[in-house]
Amino acid sequence: MSYARIFSPSKTSMQSGKAKTGYWVLQFNACDAKYADPVMGWTGSHSTLEQINLKFKTLKTAIDYAQHHGLAVIVDLQQTPRVQRKAYADNFRHDRPLG
Repeated sequence: MSYARIFSPSKTSMQSGKAKTGYWVLQFNACDAKYADPVMGWTGSHSTLEQINLKFKTLKTAIDYAQHHGLAVIVDLQQTPRVQRKAYADNFRHDRPLG
């Protein structure tokens, strides 16, 4: 049975803003057996679903789509980053640990 993984992409380490985030991606994972091509040696499969990523605005619409098409769903929930406030003046505090 094929299944789908639903996740929300996090921001890349190369950006400071939150562009290209805030949506949900449905990624197909077909359970077809892979085979080695006898001529080139490349890995092949009879299913092209692994190459498809669908974008949805909400998690609910992505889950509804997967259930409508009879896919088992694995949901990776968003992890909110913990913001650690830093101040330049903290570098000069008298109670700062040395090391």
